[in-house]
Amino acid sequence: MSGPEGSEELTQQPQKVAIGLSFGNSYSSISYTTGDGKAEVIANEEGDRQIPSILSYVAGEEFQGTQAKAQIVRNPRNTIAYFRDFLGKPFAQIDPTPCHASAHPEEKGNTVAFTVQEHAIPEEGEEPAKSTLTISEVTTRHLRKLKQSATDFLGQDVNAAVMTVPTDCTDAHKAALTEAAANAGIEVLHYISEPVSALLAHDAKIQHASEGSYVPKDRIFLVADIGGTRTDISIIANRAGIYTTLASVHDYELGGASLDKVLVEYAAKEFLKKHKNASDPRTDERALSKLTLEAEAVKKALSIGATANFTIESLVDGIDFTLSVNRTRFELLANKVFMSLNRLVETAVQKADMDLLDIDTILLSGGSSHIPKIASNMQAHFPETTEVVAPSTLASAVNPSELTARGAAVQAQLISVFERSDIEENTEAVVTLTPHLTKAVGLVTGKDAFSVVIDAETPVPVRRTAHITVKDGGDVLLRLAEGIKEIKVTKEEATNGKAEDDSDDDSDDEPEEIREKVWKVGNVIAEAGLRGVKKSGKVEVQINVAADLSVTLVAREVGGKGGIRGTIGAGAAGQNGIAA
Repeated sequence: MSGPEGSEELTQQPQKVAIGLSFGNSYSSISYTTGDGKAEVIANEEGDRQIPSILSYVAGEEFQGTQAKAQIVRNPRNTIAYFRDFLGKPFAQIDPTPCHASAHPEEKGNTVAFTVQEHAIPEEGEEPAKSTLTISEVTTRHLRKLKQSATDFLGQDVNAAVMTVPTDCTDAHKAALTEAAANAGIEVLHYISEPVSALLAHDAKIQHASEGSYVPKDRIFLVADIGGTRTDISIIANRAGIYTTLASVHDYELGGASLDKVLVEYAAKEFLKKHKNASDPRTDERALSKLTLEAEAVKKALSIGATANFTIESLVDGIDFTLSVNRTRFELLANKVFMSLNRLVETAVQKADMDLLDIDTILLSGGSSHIPKIASNMQAHFPETTEVVAPSTLASAVNPSELTARGAAVQAQLISVFERSDIEENTEAVVTLTPHLTKAVGLVTGKDAFSVVIDAETPVPVRRTAHITVKDGGDVLLRLAEGIKEIKVTKEEATNGKAEDDSDDDSDDEPEEIREKVWKVGNVIAEAGLRGVKKSGKVEVQINVAADLSVTLVAREVGGKGGIRGTIGAGAAGQNGIAA
């Protein structure tokens, strides 16, 4: 548009249309927020909300998603799968194992690439020309397709996104992903770690259901993200809606594919029992691909039903194969995988210097979290007080496959109204990595009893208020202290009613151990007194911890006059365990 003579031509900035993108090694998801702020996952043109992160080339045509996944059997060497984790890595550092049934990664310069028959095979007599696609180009094509699906669904040109990344994502990975996204026409507004994104979606769902009246409680979460080829466990503290990751552990060989392999082994052995003279389907690449794809489908069916069937036409040697599997059989076969998951969870809790009793909520994320046995194992492994959030334990739980994408969409809605410079400035580590309390702070309530007012791992500055009822009235001594957490172990007494020397009692069962978390008084930080409190009167105690870690104590009788106020300097407070 031209203005008056001599004025510069005005250029209109394009409208920012942002979505949430969960770009996984096995599946990707697209999410957006509705007019009322609710996060929803978008289905692509084929109706898939979980879109396989796979590209395939057939007769000069590119396929993506479910159509490309089917080509792993028919056209494996021209099908690119499981490539996300190769971004930002030199060839020498990658693990190509997941790609054994598809196009193999190779080295090209300082990056990873795939050689495929991208274009149609020329006329007879000519050598077919192959293309070598770098990991950046493959990622760009995949993201471009996701962008197109979102644009078609929303009716607006999507040009920005918040993207999820694993907790161990490197700067090189982010840089490579940012470049690939830019080439696809997507501005990456922010990267959010997958467990935090899942937790954000979980809290947003509860808040939306409560019509905005929900206030997140201070809780310790364990987020188990069980993906297709890897599992990531994170311990996250939620303090007044601020998330802090305390520990993360990773297993790059434990995931949904591990469960698929269990079913593949079982099905192959059953096939050989029925057809003793047939070839082993595990030794034939095409047959193994068929078994693997069918095993994944059976696993998903067993997550919602009691039985499922393998049905494969011409598995090997022209023999059709059918096999019925029930959920109990699957759970027995996969028990070692489930136990490995439990051990990984224990490792994460220990890394955070915590006990199982410290975990308030377990949030299961990722496609394999639909399996009921995983949730029931967690319930059995943790105390009854620990809430397990999964489809089989909580009807209102968000679909685990959609958690990270939904969280990214919530974050996109929150920050997309800001300029890029403002987003970068407020997501720098110097801003987001605030000091935290290393010890709980509270009040001495008895000879050796302690009541928590501010939990450990709470970011500062922070303010918390507690109320004390003074039953007999009179003078009150308030003692501000740090808390020492201990695990008290007691043994449940026998209830069979038999004498200890009863020879007829042949039970070898040991008394069950009961473990409980108790608080004891640690270093006393400050003491203060209030005189003449009324009988059954209430005392309000406010504890403020400033950004410099100084502590201010304010106490007054509710409804009374006056009160007391005192400040402990940062140095003194730090000596008493309040330091970050």
